[in-house]
Formats: sequence, C-alpha cells, structure tokens
Amino acid sequence: MDINPNTETDTFPIVGIGASAGGLNAFTQLLKALPIDTGMAFVLIQHLDPKHISLLPDLIKRTTAMPVIEISDNLRVEPNHIYVMPPTHSLALLHGVLQLLPRPDVWGKFLPIDDFLTSLAQDRQNHAIGIILSGTASDGTLGIQAIKTVGGITFAQSEDSAEYDGMPHSAIASGHVDFILPPKEIARKLAQIAHHPYLKQQLVKLAEDVPAKETNLGKIFVLLRARTGIDFTYYKHTTILRRIKRRMMLHQLDEMKDYVKFLRQHPKELDILFQDMLINVTSFFRDPEAFEVLKKEIFPRLIEQLANERALRIWIPACSTGEEVYSIAIALFEFLGNQVNAMHIQIFASDIDKQAIDKARQGIYSHHIDETVGIERLARFFIKTTNGYQICKSIRDVCVFAIQNVIQDPPFSRINLICCRNLLIYLNTPIQKRVLNTFFYALRPNGFLMLGTSETIGSEADLYSLIDRKNKIYLRKSQANPPNTDLAKILSTSPSVSTFHFHSKDAPPAMQVQQAAENIILTKYGPPAVVIDQNMHILYFRGQTGPYIEPTTGSASLNLLKMVHPELIIELRALVHQAIKENNIVRKEGLRMHHNGSYKNINLQIIPLVSPKTMMPSYLVVFEPGAEIPARQNPLQPEDSCRDARDLRISTLENELLTEREYMQSIIEEQEGTNEELQSANEEIQSANEELQSINEELETTKEELQSTNEELTTIIEEHENRNQELNQVNNDLINLLASIDTPIVILHKNLSIRRFTPAAKVLLNLIDTDTNRPISNIRPNIAIPDLESELKQVIESAVTKSIEVQDDNGHWYLLRLHPFEKQDKNIDGVVMVFIDIDAIKDIEQLRNALQYERRLAAVVRDSNDAVTVQDFNGHILAWNQRATEMFGYTEDEALQLNANQLIPDIAREEMRTLLEQLQHGQKTPPCETIRCTKEGHLLKVWMTTSILNNGAGNPAAIAITEREIL
Repeated sequence: MDINPNTETDTFPIVGIGASAGGLNAFTQLLKALPIDTGMAFVLIQHLDPKHISLLPDLIKRTTAMPVIEISDNLRVEPNHIYVMPPTHSLALLHGVLQLLPRPDVWGKFLPIDDFLTSLAQDRQNHAIGIILSGTASDGTLGIQAIKTVGGITFAQSEDSAEYDGMPHSAIASGHVDFILPPKEIARKLAQIAHHPYLKQQLVKLAEDVPAKETNLGKIFVLLRARTGIDFTYYKHTTILRRIKRRMMLHQLDEMKDYVKFLRQHPKELDILFQDMLINVTSFFRDPEAFEVLKKEIFPRLIEQLANERALRIWIPACSTGEEVYSIAIALFEFLGNQVNAMHIQIFASDIDKQAIDKARQGIYSHHIDETVGIERLARFFIKTTNGYQICKSIRDVCVFAIQNVIQDPPFSRINLICCRNLLIYLNTPIQKRVLNTFFYALRPNGFLMLGTSETIGSEADLYSLIDRKNKIYLRKSQANPPNTDLAKILSTSPSVSTFHFHSKDAPPAMQVQQAAENIILTKYGPPAVVIDQNMHILYFRGQTGPYIEPTTGSASLNLLKMVHPELIIELRALVHQAIKENNIVRKEGLRMHHNGSYKNINLQIIPLVSPKTMMPSYLVVFEPGAEIPARQNPLQPEDSCRDARDLRISTLENELLTEREYMQSIIEEQEGTNEELQSANEEIQSANEELQSINEELETTKEELQSTNEELTTIIEEHENRNQELNQVNNDLINLLASIDTPIVILHKNLSIRRFTPAAKVLLNLIDTDTNRPISNIRPNIAIPDLESELKQVIESAVTKSIEVQDDNGHWYLLRLHPFEKQDKNIDGVVMVFIDIDAIKDIEQLRNALQYERRLAAVVRDSNDAVTVQDFNGHILAWNQRATEMFGYTEDEALQLNANQLIPDIAREEMRTLLEQLQHGQKTPPCETIRCTKEGHLLKVWMTTSILNNGAGNPAAIAITEREIL
C-alpha cells in the first residue's frame, strides 16, 4: 500500500528536467536564464551512452554559477544545486535522497526520465516539478502525468523551439502539461513561482526513517514502489528483511547490493518479492472461538440495531485470498438460518494484491480445507470440483471483492462490521493510527471493529470502546448528538405528551416504578402512536392503533404507508418528509377519515427522536382522535343551501390541492434521495470498472514501451550514422597518412594476407593495388627475407615485436620490424611490417670499423707530445690520445661523447668551418695556428695539422687532427 507520510520534511521544490536528442542546447538556454537563488534543486536526466564518459557536468558549469554535481549514490538533495545523472545508472528519489540504481540490461526498456519523475512525484508530492525538453519518442510522459496527479507543476518545451519535438509533443498531447514555453521562458516562469505559497506548504512524511545501515534497503523499496505502487518503507523492517534475505538465499546472493542489481536485471523478481512481502497467510475459520463470539454476541446485536432495515454491510480489508471473507459469510448464514433470504447482505472484501483478489473471486480452494471447515460445512456451503472445493453461489453472491489500498483509497461507508485481523501488526504506529481513523469513518455509529488477537487500537481509545478483550472486538463510539434529538427534552415541551422515557433496566427501583406507572397511563389514556425509522418502517406500537393502522392483504409488511388508513396516506407521507427535512416537530389538524359509516376528525403529529441504544434517528407518529361527524353532516350529503355547499366544496378542493402539492413536494424530495442512492450505486460500479481501466493502463504501458524501443532504435541509428562518419573520417585520415609516408609499411591479417600497404612498399615488394587480401607468401619481393612466414607466425603467437636486418637486390640495407597488430580488446589480429632504411647506418658501422683499424695503427702516436684526435665532418670525436687529455682536460671517454665544436671558441669557429668544408671536398690544407678551449674554459694557442681519412670507396669520411701547444 502506497503510504503518504504525514511528518514534516524539507519543503523546497525539486525540479526534474528530462531531455534526449538536442537536450544539451535546451539545458544551457534554460540554465543561463535561471536565477541562482530560486530555492529549488534541479536534477538533469538525459539519455546517454553508458560506455562513454559524460562531459555534461563540465559543459553545464560554464552556463551557471550554481554548484553542478554529478550524482553519487545516497546523495541528499540541497536547494540551489544542479544534479546530473551519470550515464551508467538509473536514478530514483526516496525521502529527499538520490538513489543510484543499476541500469537495466534489457534493451529498449530504459526510460530514465519516466522512472525518475514518477519517483519524484511519489516522494515530493506537490513540491515536484517536471520539465520535458527536446528529445525523440515519449520518455517522460508518464512521469509528467504522475507529477500532475499529485498536484505538482509541469512544463514542456514548445515544439517549435525544440530540435526534436517527439518528447515535448507526447507530453503535451497527454493533457498533463501546465506550461508550454521555450527554455528561456520556462526559466522565467520558474523564477516567478519559486516563492509562491503553494510551493512553501510543508510536505509531510512519517517520522520513522529507513535504517542508515541498510542503504540498499531503500533502493529495494524504490524498485518495489515503482513496480507495484506500494511503499514498504513504513512496514516493520524485521519482517521485510526476513523476506528479502529469503529471496537472496534462493538466488545465492550474499550482499544486498547484489540483490538490488539482480532486481534491476530481472523485473519479474520484483513481483515475486512483492508477493512474499504481502504475507498472504490465512485460512478458513482461523481462531474458531472468534467466529463463535460473532455468532453468539455480535451478529444478534447487529440484527437488533438494524431492526426492519434488513440491510447488513460488512467489510474485510486485507482479505488476501478470501478464506476469512467466506468464513464470516458462512458464520452469518448459519446464524440467520431461514431468515437469511429476508436480509440484504453485502460483504465487501478488499486487498492490494490482484492475484489474491482473483483467487478469492473464483472461490476455489484445495481439498485440504476439510480439516478446518469440517464435513458438515463442506456439504452445505461448498461444491466439490476437480481442482478442490468451490464456495457455493449463494455465498459468493453476497461477497464483493475489489482491489483497494486501505490507506490511499477511499473506504467503504455505512459499514456495520469491519473485520481486519493481522494487518496492523505489519505496520508502524503512525500508519496504524491512520487505518483506525479510516475504519472509524467507514463504520456506522455503534458499528463493530474486530482486530487480530495481537493487535490493539493503541491511542485511539477515544474512538472505540472495548467489547471483548480476548478476541479484540471494539465498538465504534458515537459522536455528539445532533440538535433536537434528545427524546426527553422533545416530549417535555410537547403539547400532547407530558413525558416519555425508554425503559432502562439499569434505572433505580423508584425510577422503574415511575416508568411503569407512566407507561400504564400512556397506554390507557395516551393517544395511539407508532415509532418509525427514516424509511417509514414501524419499529414500535403504542396504544390502540387499530382504527388508523391495520394489516393489508398480501405479503406481510411493517411499512407505515402500507398499513395506514388509505385516506391518511398523502397527508402522513408529507408530514413525515417534513419532519425528516426540518428535524423538528410537525403537526396537522382537522384531517378526516371514514370509519364505521361516519367521518372522524384526526390530528397527526410527527416528533423526531433518537434511540440511545442505536443512536439512529427515528420518529414518533401520534394519532390524536377528534370528534365524530354525524352522517347528516357529511360534507358529501347535499345541503339545503346550495351556496353553503358550493363554498364547502371549494374549501375542500383547496385543502385537497394544498395536500396534493405537499405530497408532490415530498415525492420530489424522495426522488432526490433515490438519486443519491443511485449515485452511490454508480460509485460502486465505477470501482468495479477500475479493473478495466487497469487493463487499459497496461495497454498504454505496452504502447509506451514500444515507443521507447523506437526511440532507442532512432538513437542507435543516429549513433551508427555518427560512427560511420567517424569511421569514414578515420579511414580517410589513414589513407592519406599511409600515402604520405615514405617508409615501406605492410599490414597483414591474422591469416598473413595483405590488408594495407604504403606506396613506398609497392616498389620494394613488387606490390600492386589488387594484391590486397592476397597471402604474403604469393608475393615475390625485391628483397630477401629468410623464413618470412615462420617469423610472422611467431610474432602473432608471442605478441612480441621482432627486428630483422635484410638487404634488397641492389645491396641496400633495411631493418624489418615485425610488430603485432593489436585490437582494443588486446587480441592480436595480424602483423605490421615496417622497413626502415639503415643503409647509412651500415656505412657508419663500416667507417667505425675502419677507424678502429686506423686507431690501432695510430697507437704509436698515443704517447706523442702532440694531441692527436679524429672526428667526422659532423664534429663527432672518434679518437682521442693521452696528450689531448692533458692539453684539454677531457678524458677519452668524455671526449668521445663531445662534439669538436665544444673545443673551438667563438672567435675561431668560422675559420674552422671553412677548413672543414675544404677538407670535405677533398682539398688539402696546410698546418695553421688556431685557438682551442679547455675543459676549465682556458684558451690555448695550438699549431694544427689536418689530414683526410677516406672510407672504403675512397671518399672523405673523417679528419685526423694533430695539435701542438704554442707556448
């Protein structure tokens, strides 16, 4: 049952803003125009891809000065803050706290805007505000409807201002949108209504909160409320947790957070959990002693109260599968016996569980009920079927079953007996109080309430008085008497009766004697009278009523109008209606009636009174006999004077016309009463129509699901189009990149067929454009690559890069790097072959080998007094003797890491550059004087002699320099 809490909570409004395609632009327009001090909180819900990181919070921060927060689990909402739903979760609100729920895995069922707005409506009631912005399909329409139903405020972006008008159009078409405006105007309207008194009314909720240690319990309550409409927050958690743990055990789940995720992935589990939590534990004639008390004490008092009304109404809330209902009906039939056909019996049974109600309506139960029902009752009230025993039709006809939330839905009215056993024990104290107040409203005065043996009325003792402590049967206390209903006061002022008291066995002896005397006097000397109820059924006869009331031919009846003298019917009916309407004494004198061949004058008086036993209004009808009119004075006999006869006739007709008018007025009032009864019957028919409406809602939900699926398909198509554009762009980039690379590159599939290659690879490997998807083994390249296939397979299997030096037919050297082709999922799907030109490196290696040879030849000069060095034309020092170390301060290892330019000061660099250019062109240079710089920064004058060192091809490759310090 969906409990609407009654205790105080925060009063600021929460605004749920939903959007899809084109929503970011609408968001920013709205927030830019929105003041930062509205006192509202804003929650943004958008359809986002869960596999991509959302940039929405960062984008929104640029448009507003309000704090923008990406929602984390169990986050309490604060005013003047903006909360953004993460793409990886669904969102709900429970008592002002945002709950992150696992995103459902079922494709096409994700409606985050509907889910949150519905949750917002249930939690915030009239402080909920819903806004639908640009988007496709219809997500948000049901949420807007939920907010409007609870009295919240709803907005939709105008269709002409939306990039995609699907969502706004659907919301507007539902008829539940208050304002249709562009985003900027929505912001202005929010600023206007922010401080309106309607949004400052305090929300109410129950004082008891969800236990803090059970944070996941709140998520389960949210899921159950969204699925079933029932809020279990205020049920006693001991039983609830026991049921949840049982379901977790059946699914082998240890943590409640795992069960929350399981519920999101398997919505049917919510239905099963819901059924478990309803605790449908019942049986026939549970606590047999209680039913015996009903038959012996309660039913007799009910029948006595009803008197001739003969209409008995019983209500069984939380009826479950109907065993309790049929048990009470059987007990009532057993009590009434043959009088059951004379009673109009209505037994109303209600429950929130549709499955239980369906089973109760069928009235079919297993064969095992014979143990509790008994053989005699089975034979009398049950029919044996192939599936078990079915309640007989006569019992089922008096039982009406309906789906009803005893807290949220309006109760039945004018009930004589409510039997609600073992419902209150599952509710917390504030909800128990609400239920008991509902029962008080539903019961008639002096109606009976029967609770379970473990239940009490608690603090509601001012509403009920205890009748049976053991079986917990209570009597509804009557409210203060309405004015002019005290019988003693009315009769004490009556001109016809001096006093009148109902007999009381508890009165003192002297009072009893007085009452007996008064009754004798009234019986012997008082006028004849009857006591009737509002329906004109005779409840009590007083005195000799024979001349005025007598039984009529036909079925026996105690209806006053069927028994009264025919000439008094019209006047009597009008007087009774007048007394009921005015609730005061009415009187009419001078009525005539024909009796024993003559006419008698009659005075009628109707006196309202209330019985202290039943507190039901009743009326005393007093017949005061007048003088008998002789036959010769009969107005119907002709008189000597025609004029007197004509005047008398006119007077008589005028009186009759006035009487007829009064009678017609009473008929009209009676018709109005009948119309009210018909209206009440119409309300009952409307409740029966709720099931058809429920089916229609299910069809509407299915339609919404299809629309949601269509929206998801549209979104996916858009994503695919975007992906295709991205892939085309990437493909173009890759083609241009490969075309611009001079390095030969070949990309192979996992089966060693060619996937792509650069233009430079065409010449080296003899490739043409049609060689794509051909095996690499079918290619005859211009380069020798030994065991190529085995090397490629080894790289794929090991996922390790490998390098091989290879030489083409022209003697050109390449370094072949075989790199595994790795996808995003880390799987190897081929090989990348990269040919790096290392011919120059090979030349350098050869040169280094030659220099090493020359270095060995120059070993004889290492101990020379001259500094001897070798460098290439780029200034890299290739050799360094001991004397060079002594002169310049660098060790050999240090010098080999240097560039020769570091030894040349700025003033000598131009001269040295010219010298090197001459040497590089093969020119010989004479010894010369120059300047050098030591490690410590000192300048030295040296005498320098240079000579050229050629490579194997006879080309200049290096310079040998001999330097002697000039002192």
